[in-house]
Amino acid sequence: MTGAEIIINCLLEQGVDTVFGYPGGTILNVYDALYKSGKIHHYLTAHEQGAAHAADGYARATGKVGVCFATSGPGATNLVTGIATAYMDSSPVVAITCNVAGNLLGRDSFQEVDITGITMPITKHNYIVPSVNKLADIIREAFYIANSGRKGPVLIDIPKDVTAAECDYTPEKPRKYVPEAFVTDAEIEKAAKLINSAERPFIVSGGGVIAAGAEEEIKALAKRLDCPVACTFMGIGSYDTSAPEYTGMIGMHGTKASNIGVNTSDVLIAVGVRFSDRVISDASKFAKNSKIIHIDIDPAEISKNVRCAMSLTGDAKVALEKLLPHIEQKKSDEWLNHIESLKKEFPKMDLSPSAPINPEYILEKLNDVTHGDAIIVTEVGQHQMWAGQFCSFKTPRTFISSGGLGTMGFGTGAAMGAQVGVPNKRVISIAGDGCFRMNCNELCTIQHYNIPVIIIVMNNGTLGMVRQWQTLFYGGRYSETTLDRGPDFKKLAEAYFVDGYSVYTKEDFDNAISTALSKNAPAVIDAHIDTDEFVLPMVSPGKPISDILTENVKRAKK
Repeated sequence: MTGAEIIINCLLEQGVDTVFGYPGGTILNVYDALYKSGKIHHYLTAHEQGAAHAADGYARATGKVGVCFATSGPGATNLVTGIATAYMDSSPVVAITCNVAGNLLGRDSFQEVDITGITMPITKHNYIVPSVNKLADIIREAFYIANSGRKGPVLIDIPKDVTAAECDYTPEKPRKYVPEAFVTDAEIEKAAKLINSAERPFIVSGGGVIAAGAEEEIKALAKRLDCPVACTFMGIGSYDTSAPEYTGMIGMHGTKASNIGVNTSDVLIAVGVRFSDRVISDASKFAKNSKIIHIDIDPAEISKNVRCAMSLTGDAKVALEKLLPHIEQKKSDEWLNHIESLKKEFPKMDLSPSAPINPEYILEKLNDVTHGDAIIVTEVGQHQMWAGQFCSFKTPRTFISSGGLGTMGFGTGAAMGAQVGVPNKRVISIAGDGCFRMNCNELCTIQHYNIPVIIIVMNNGTLGMVRQWQTLFYGGRYSETTLDRGPDFKKLAEAYFVDGYSVYTKEDFDNAISTALSKNAPAVIDAHIDTDEFVLPMVSPGKPISDILTENVKRAKK
């Protein structure tokens, strides 16, 4: 077989049936083999960044490896933001790029770029394939690396002459990954003893719980301890948001119940979290009176940002399975009653007279009409935090957002990938007007393949989160954040032959979302909200997470 044919056959070996990409000169042999095979569904995106985000969204929604293709030079560099996004959120993606022929490498050839050098800091591993004889083994290893341990993106760069060269090909079954927890019986007993001694235990569930499929084990631990549970932003969906013990997000835009609860706990069990700055804020004051037990698959995360009393290193599901038999049943009425009193202080939004519809109404209506059973994908900004606060999530892999890198422009591509990967669920993308400008070109992809994603644009005519910071910390100096310009998103959608709706009132939104859902087709709902809606609660940067700004601050500033 040629190298190009080996690539397609290795993808089929790995169970790949979907690829997102964009062709070009150096990858033409691969696209020719793809055409001849006819066994893999390829989605031609408007831009390579959209392909990378789509592969990422597909991976997050399905738990399988997402795959994207790009040509050399600018095609490959256009993947970089998407690869970095997947890396920061530990999402398994394999990006396949093709480069100029081996004899032209290092000669500043047309569309040549050292994409392995560029992506080294933002991939779990990457390769430049030296010969066709190494190609199959590299592809197989790349898939194993991407979807094992702490998951992440892997890039394979293949010179064009390697895709044309021939060698023998022998099919192989994919290497099976067996999750492990590298813990001793003594460590399990020590952790259990610490947990069993707790009077105010608290669980924080992170993205690692979703990656490991450990949601049932987290639930079992919470029931055994009769204790509250918070989620990090990346952990949303790992715990049913309607459960009485659930306290909401923790961190900069976390609830009082989560932030104050964690800081008043005596034992904090943190599973699959990395204690990022947006979670802990002032590290010296984070849960300072609590003994922290950190369970995580990546030993580099242990005591990196927060000093732990002890740790269990390994797959979250396996570690919790080992720990649970040693945990005693507790009854914590007084502790839960205290947490419940804090939950009642979660602020509600006031309707602005200048925009008689607000984000809370939009998202709670969305919960009603989808019965909390949709996949919610977001862009980055205020709307992202509102979605985390107000949307309902019953199961993992139903909330998809760029948490680590915070990538504006992530949502539309990721929503496409999620919808392709899970066609039996409705996918709703929550965007801001600033973010949507960065990826509205992908409306042509959504329309062409009839991917029934509904995009709700929270249109406040500004870069909302940046404006919020300018209001609070920069004296109201709104430097370059006002988006007083086109386009009309309804007309833009219609130009792409996608249904468009302009929404100014509750009644407008009710009609738009009902119609869009009934059609089972792509749609853009342009929802006009007040320019100065705030995301609250909020912790000022560098402050303890228990030092929470409230609605009163918002009113005073306005």
